[in-house]
Amino acid sequence: MMHLRSLSIMSLVIVLLMAMLCLTRVSGQNNIEKDWVFKNSKSLSELWELDDEHHRGTFLISSYKPIYFTLGKFSTDTNKDPQSENLENSLPEPMDLDPIEAKFQVSLKTKIFHNVFWGKGDLWAAYTQKAFWQIYNKKESRPFRELNYEPELILNFPVDFSILGFTGKMVGVALVHESNGQSDPVSRSWNRMVFHVGFERNDWQVMFKPWFRLGNKIDDNPDISDFVGRGELSLTYDWGQQRFSAIGRHSLRFGDKSRGSLLFSWSFPIVKNFSGHVQVFEGYGESLIDYNHRQTTVGLGVSLIN
Repeated sequence: MMHLRSLSIMSLVIVLLMAMLCLTRVSGQNNIEKDWVFKNSKSLSELWELDDEHHRGTFLISSYKPIYFTLGKFSTDTNKDPQSENLENSLPEPMDLDPIEAKFQVSLKTKIFHNVFWGKGDLWAAYTQKAFWQIYNKKESRPFRELNYEPELILNFPVDFSILGFTGKMVGVALVHESNGQSDPVSRSWNRMVFHVGFERNDWQVMFKPWFRLGNKIDDNPDISDFVGRGELSLTYDWGQQRFSAIGRHSLRFGDKSRGSLLFSWSFPIVKNFSGHVQVFEGYGESLIDYNHRQTTVGLGVSLIN
């Protein structure tokens, strides 16, 4: 059960805001094409409304990260006994989990303020939820193994500069909270300040995101940065109607603390915006409960937004 301690005030505000915006748009919808931007965007300018041509206004719901449903995901090392570096946060006995489960992600954003901070920046609210579902585990009544909630406040600025043949399109900073909404001993959460810079070149997109962790009074997952990482680099390439993406994270440490992960995704068209979706993950932190657990997973499913 989700409890208030595991969600910050920022989380509650953003979730409630997104819910109210959804209800408002559903009741007053006149132009679905204009107001609901659930489509695949092939440029950062379109995705983040970086110029007047792509500006749609405030308080409109649009997609953020990919929206997909993985029908089956196989793990080489299912985390049946999640352990925190804090030895008090451990289960009394291992869970009876299947190596194959389902996974899905929903991710939305909305622009709250346009042309703030000297008329240059936009303030966005975003919400992403990932679910890991033991749907084939009939013995354990098909439970949700893990749910991860990730609300964000994002301040974004359009830019225009060139480096190594790429064009810098955006820079900014975000406050990010991530939690699995569980109680001890499997409670996991952390807060981050994330900086970002985005580049484009033809069919390529590059996003670099370094971050630092903000302090927690209660630390359910100490040393998470040494496992999940202190930054990520994402690459996206569009080949016709297919999209290939890779996201690498690293601890930015050497020796025994040189850890991280690599997530590779491939989407291919089936019907209109309905696409097939292949995902391969290797490393630490596919979910919060697995932040210090290394595994390789392979999943196949469908996606609506890439």
